[in-house]
Amino acid sequence: MGAGRRHGKRALDDRIPARPSGGNLPAAPEPGRSTVTSSSLGGVDRNEADLLAKARGGNLFAFEEIVRRYQRRVYATALRIVRRHELADEVAQEAFLRAFESLGRFDLARPFGPWICRIAANLAISHVRSPAAREQPLPETAPEPPSTAPDALSGLLESEAGAVLDRALSELPPEQRAVFVLRVCEEMSYREIAETLGIQMGTVMSRLARARERLREKVAPYLGPALRRAGGEAT
Repeated sequence: MGAGRRHGKRALDDRIPARPSGGNLPAAPEPGRSTVTSSSLGGVDRNEADLLAKARGGNLFAFEEIVRRYQRRVYATALRIVRRHELADEVAQEAFLRAFESLGRFDLARPFGPWICRIAANLAISHVRSPAAREQPLPETAPEPPSTAPDALSGLLESEAGAVLDRALSELPPEQRAVFVLRVCEEMSYREIAETLGIQMGTVMSRLARARERLREKVAPYLGPALRRAGGEAT
């Protein structure tokens, strides 16, 4: 915990890029050296688990490869919440540092992606959370629709109207924006979002419902023409 730990933290900090660079991510290094068996990992990437095991032992090169694999996803998660590039850089770096420091408690049989994004989301929310927000939670018995159910709103995420939705998303209150991002972009369940944000499931549903309603209002002027164009192309 003394000077050695601080030196290691600085060394890791120097290896974490502030922002994802362009081009393809590099391939995993040195194939065939995995020490983690697939039987213990289920569907988890064996090579990734091996890299994490090495990083847990203090191998910064192994963790640097993990950073390369996930930096775009972590940065994007943070940016959707904080809406500022420089702050998203800071959140992403801190998320990886905290993940590195907590690797000893991480279960290698679990996927790393959801865990690191959860850390990033918590850090991002701490920057934008408004203590004045006091939503009335919905009953927790309300049905939970599939996070990836195809509808006009979710389809906008990858359509020509993505920029319209992105601008509308930036105008949401931070608490509603965070819940929407974790639900729609990270595909977390209500329970996972509640645990990540430290709020009740009913509050998650309330914020998500309000976020979706506001987004529908914002994109409505564009949604009709977009759907008509899509329908015309399909026929």
